[in-house]
Parts: sequence; structure tokens; C-alpha cells
Amino acid sequence: MSIYLTDREADVMRVLWERGPSLVAEVREHLADPLAYTTVLTVLRILESKGYVSHTEEGRVHRYGASVGQQTARKSALRHLTDKLFEGSSELLMTQLVADQKLTSEQVQRLRKLLVAKRGRGKP
Repeated sequence: MSIYLTDREADVMRVLWERGPSLVAEVREHLADPLAYTTVLTVLRILESKGYVSHTEEGRVHRYGASVGQQTARKSALRHLTDKLFEGSSELLMTQLVADQKLTSEQVQRLRKLLVAKRGRGKP
């Protein structure tokens, strides 16, 4: 499943992932940018039309919850980025990330462990 989120959609999804199912007003309260109630509702409806969010009725209001997991969305975004900007090469992406970041020795050690574990499972 390919998941494409605009910046605003990602902000709303982040609230749902962190807080769980929420009313429109609750999502609105936890966004960094002050948005109108109707704007948040519109974003939630768009996300629902894409299949990323679902709702349950609670009287006259709807409680919205994420239908896709945060990890699934991250993997999809990374796959899209890799394909679009790095010619499908995860090696080019990793090289760029490592070259542009100041990594602590602990972070480098964790990356090494991940790479060794990946190689140990017989995957390139």
C-alpha cells in the first residue's frame, strides 16, 4: 500500500497516532498551528476518503482514528523518497543521510548492528 500525505495531513495523522481516536476539536487542540475547526474536519474527511482514517459516530460528533499505522506510513514515504530522488537505491539514500548528519558514536554503533543483523538474515 502506497501512502501519500501532504504536510497538513501528516500533522493530523501524527495527532491520531500519538493520541489515538479523537474528536475533531481534540485533533485541533493538539496541532502546532492554529487551524479552523472546518479545516481540520476537511483534512480528516480527505484522509478518510484515502482510507487512512476511519470514524465512529458518538451522538452528533465523529471520533476519527488512524486506519494505517505510523510505521507503515513511514516505510511508504521512505520507499517513495528513495524511488523518486535516489533512483531506487537505498545505498544512495543511506550515504546521503550519514554524510549530512553529525552522528554520535552510539548512533554509529546502532547502525552497524542493524547492518550486521540485516546481512546475517541473508539480505543484501
